[in-house]
Amino acid sequence: MLFLSRQAVITPLVGFLCLLGVSWLQLPQLQTLLRSKEDISVEALERELNAERIQLNFFKRIPTFGYDNLIANWVYLSYLQYFGDDEARAKTGYRMTPEYLEVVLDRDPRFLAAYLSLSTGSSIYAGMPERSIEIMERALQHLSPGVPHQSYYAWRYKGIDELLFLGDTQAAQTSFATAAEWASNFSDEESQFIALRSQQTANFLSENPDSKQAKISAWTMVLNSQSDEKTLARAIQELEALGAKIISTPEGNMITFPEANE
Repeated sequence: MLFLSRQAVITPLVGFLCLLGVSWLQLPQLQTLLRSKEDISVEALERELNAERIQLNFFKRIPTFGYDNLIANWVYLSYLQYFGDDEARAKTGYRMTPEYLEVVLDRDPRFLAAYLSLSTGSSIYAGMPERSIEIMERALQHLSPGVPHQSYYAWRYKGIDELLFLGDTQAAQTSFATAAEWASNFSDEESQFIALRSQQTANFLSENPDSKQAKISAWTMVLNSQSDEKTLARAIQELEALGAKIISTPEGNMITFPEANE
C-alpha cells in the first residue's frame, strides 16, 4: 500500500515537473511576442531561432514518463505561433517548420492536424517536401485505418506532397490508393466521399501520370482542406496558373477547369 501511494504521488508530480519545465522553456518565446518584430533585426531573430532550436532538440531527448501528448501539444502551439508570425517569417523564412512538426509527430504520431501543417508549412513554405515526406512516412507506421479517427487524411496529405512537389506520381498513386482503402472501411458520408475521390485520383495517376489535371486535382484538395489563409491563397494562385477559374460564392469557391486534354 505504501508503494502504491508513493506511485500515486510521484506520477502526477512528474507530470507537473514536465509541464513546469516546458513552461520555463517557453519564456523566451513569450518575451519575443511582447516585442514588435518590426524593431528586431534579422540577427536578433536568428539568435531567437537558435535558442528555439536548442529547445526543440531538448524535447526530442527528454524522457516524458508517458506525457508525450503533453509535449506534442505544447510544441504544436509553439509552431502555430512561429508560423503565424508574418513579420518575423518575412525576415527569416519558414525553415524551422519541419523541426517543430518532427517533434510533434515523433511524440504523438496520431496527431492528425500536424500532418496537414507539415504538408503545407514544410512543403509549401519551407520548401522541404523531402523532409516532410520522410517525417510522415515514419509517423504513418503508427497509424491504422481506425486510429486516429479519419487517419486516411494523412495519406492524402502525403500523396499531395509527392505529386505536387516531388513529381513522384507512382508514390502519390500508392498514397491515394491507401487513403481510399482506409476510408472505405467506414460507412459515413465523408469517409465514403474521400474513398471515392482518393481512388479516382489514384486511377487517374496510373493512366495520366504527367497530366495537368492531376496537379489541378491536388491543388483543389489543398483549397478544400482546413488550411490557413496563406495556404488557401497559394492554392488559388497555383490553380489559376494552371488555367482553372475560381469564383467565390457564399457557399464556397466554385472552380471551373480547363479541358482535360493535357
